Amino acid sequence: MKRVLINISYSGKRFVGWQRQTNGLSVQEMIETALEKASGTFIRVTGASRTDSGVNALCQRAHFDTDSAIPPDRYPYVLNRYLPDDIRVTRGFSVAPCFHARFDAKEKLYTYRWYPGPHASALYSAISTHAPVPMDIDLMNRSAALLCGEHDFRAFAASGFQAKTTVRTITQAGVCRQRPFICLTIRGNGFLYNMVRIIAGTLVYIGQHKLDPACLSDALRNGDRLLLGPTAPPEGLELTWVGYSPELNLFPLSPDENGV
Repeated sequence: MKRVLINISYSGKRFVGWQRQTNGLSVQEMIETALEKASGTFIRVTGASRTDSGVNALCQRAHFDTDSAIPPDRYPYVLNRYLPDDIRVTRGFSVAPCFHARFDAKEKLYTYRWYPGPHASALYSAISTHAPVPMDIDLMNRSAALLCGEHDFRAFAASGFQAKTTVRTITQAGVCRQRPFICLTIRGNGFLYNMVRIIAGTLVYIGQHKLDPACLSDALRNGDRLLLGPTAPPEGLELTWVGYSPELNLFPLSPDENGV
């Protein structure tokens, strides 16, 4: 028995999210179906991040155990034969039997994209959220920086979240223009349920001068979700990168090597 790690990119538009669910088609189910066709037996796949319905991924990671003779680096070629065009396996690695795609992750990077202008884009609607009202990008960027460091982010989690602790460390958070988009990039050691989308929705309100940037510091201090803005729509969110210990040599080693 060997453990294999794969990198996966997907458009979340027609899926209920990463995790298998009874109410629709998931990315996990599609990967497991492809593995069963390739190997002749059902194989359970464990993902690094449980992305929600509509959320995209540039570099999701997932591991599985198999007795198959398929070399790990051949899995992209094998699985992509059975996968739809909106899911692609991009890399395959051999990892230690004790490796865990989710629990061994050291960092995650998310990107949230807005498409600004009076009219929505037909081309970019699956990977961005339309922002018809102008936003103060500099103010959003300065406000995002307030989130960096170790904080209790319980105010930034949707109701019903399950986590042993709500303390997380954010190492990078900023907003900038990356034409044709306005982009939030946020990097940290972990994120709560809907945390990035709540941050994105709050930054929009700050950028439109509907909320004062101090609401972020107040929410961190008081843990009050009502101080923050709405949860941003899922289609603008992308899981850009999941990082592990460098000695594991699991490409991409950094977000820059994703080409973003």
